[in-house]
Amino acid sequence: MTPGYDARMARAEFLIGDYPFAAEILTYYAHICAAQQKLRGDLERSLKKGNVPGAHDLREQLDVDRVTPHARGMLETLGKYSPGPLGAFIAEFLSRSEARQAAALQNYILMGGTDQPAADSREQLVAAILVQPYAELLAAKLANPPAVIEGNLCPKCTARPVAGVLRVEGDGGKRFLLCSFCGSEWEFRRILCAYCGETRESSLPVFVAEKFPHLRVEACDTCRHCLRTVDLTKDGNAIPVVDDLAAIPLALWAEEYGYTRIHNNLLGT
Repeated sequence: MTPGYDARMARAEFLIGDYPFAAEILTYYAHICAAQQKLRGDLERSLKKGNVPGAHDLREQLDVDRVTPHARGMLETLGKYSPGPLGAFIAEFLSRSEARQAAALQNYILMGGTDQPAADSREQLVAAILVQPYAELLAAKLANPPAVIEGNLCPKCTARPVAGVLRVEGDGGKRFLLCSFCGSEWEFRRILCAYCGETRESSLPVFVAEKFPHLRVEACDTCRHCLRTVDLTKDGNAIPVVDDLAAIPLALWAEEYGYTRIHNNLLGT
């Protein structure tokens, strides 16, 4: 699972020194983490002990009624730090009835992390900020998946991966995929497109940039999708969900060469 919020905030602060061009994104993400940390604590206290969701049933276990009571306080605080247009949307979101807010969260619970495009990217972001701590909390209660999974969807919530992770094993690295919805990781084969399943190495180019020695873009010339991967064998202090946010130039490069990311990260960088 993704490290706790204190570690994420500390990593974001550290990366600002290395990647000043990403300072605004990373600073805002730290504010999101602070808000999500409080929400997670509130949710942990409200959940019944021993309430462990069944396998492949994570989304059905997410109850929006547990989140909506905390939405106002969380979003009012976060709105103070949000960029102008997003801050205005948060104010508009909070002006809605609780039923409309709940409907937005339920839609994200059903469609978040899938190929279904969002009708409103701002609403999707707000919903993701509110739902993700809850999804991570329940995912942590699920049993870990089998050692190696052939499927390219999260075994806990069936969402697409947002990033890849290479973890140290022996003299090399073992590949994992990081879920875009619940933050889970699952082991995945090294030479395999995480979108279409292409296995020909000649169709799976890997690109690295000098500015990001521990980050790489794993592309597929068959489906034209790509996945950014955080290589912990090169920087063991990296936190994939945070370091990925700072890799803005890699997103621009992929777009220039016609690759589409399998799934965007929280802030679309």
